[in-house]
Amino acid sequence: MRTGIDRNWPYRRGVRISTRTLNRTYLRRQLLLDDVPNTVPDAVGRLVAVQAQEVDAPYVGLWARLPGFTHGELTAALEDRSVVRGGLLRGTQHLTTAEDYRWLRPLIRAGMGNAGLSAFRRQIEGLELAEIAAAATEALAGRTMTRPQLARALGERFPGREAIALAWAAQHQLSLVHPPPSGTWGRRGHVHVTLAEEWIGAPLRESTAEELLWRYLASCGPATAADLQIWSGVRRLRDAVEALRPRLRVYRDEAGRELFDAPDLDLADPDEPAPVRFLPEFDNLVLSHDDRGRIIASAADRALVCPGYSIVRPTFLVDGFVAGTWSAEPGRLVVAPFRPLADPAPVHAEALRLLEFLRLTDAEVVLEER
Repeated sequence: MRTGIDRNWPYRRGVRISTRTLNRTYLRRQLLLDDVPNTVPDAVGRLVAVQAQEVDAPYVGLWARLPGFTHGELTAALEDRSVVRGGLLRGTQHLTTAEDYRWLRPLIRAGMGNAGLSAFRRQIEGLELAEIAAAATEALAGRTMTRPQLARALGERFPGREAIALAWAAQHQLSLVHPPPSGTWGRRGHVHVTLAEEWIGAPLRESTAEELLWRYLASCGPATAADLQIWSGVRRLRDAVEALRPRLRVYRDEAGRELFDAPDLDLADPDEPAPVRFLPEFDNLVLSHDDRGRIIASAADRALVCPGYSIVRPTFLVDGFVAGTWSAEPGRLVVAPFRPLADPAPVHAEALRLLEFLRLTDAEVVLEER
């Protein structure tokens, strides 16, 4: 029996919200709607983790989100250890703040189990993963090594085994980060690895799915339990989300799907203007939900962004939605819209800004016709 007014009561039933409201809310939480003067660690912390599978991608992703951002700002954050690079969401390379890495890596590692080791199972058959991890920890203690150097050290410890498979198994088991110069602008070549706790200067700590959910909603919500799993790569989170239901706001999207959100987070105005933005390959903006309709308008458009397994092309946004892809080629930056642009001028202007950031001074913008 009700004894008073429950101000959250409408949200228990699931207030229906439009796709445009989801879109603008998502853009705001991803720092793509307003020019918010954040520092690099502040921005990375807001996003929880920034996709860094391609070395230069996080530089472009932060350039799209931070006014006046320069290459040196991210490089400095990596060098002063306030931001670190390592295997995190979905087992792929991401940037995160050092403080967030301390709880995020153990939670992701435990939630993914042995996913990602299948390619090396035959080469390490008969060995205990803990034994490989212990040997790698001993080899890396007080040192930074390249992957080939770590592989050679483990090959000596386990003769007759494929050294590179041992190194990948060790990286899967241990919490390792990739210190500079790895991960810095334009840097190619061997990746360096070192023990995360030594590099950060603090121990890792335990966390819960609840902490993961609150941070995810602040950067990607409102969202479903399936969305949280897709974003993080952690399985079997539905029960943990359901346990938090009494503390969550509940919405429904235009298709009737139930979406959860933190009660202290507001929705954005669906009519708020959204500027043109250029984003790098693998940007989490297009990878953080099971249903990507809030940012990619159709299945046909999604197929152009993600044409195959492990391919996510660089994109640009018009009116808040992915409107096409782009690529940097010798002498030109090619902008490929999915359909004719109502007003090409803002896209061309932002592409010129991107050219300058990419340091392609002798290149031109080529807008493909559809």
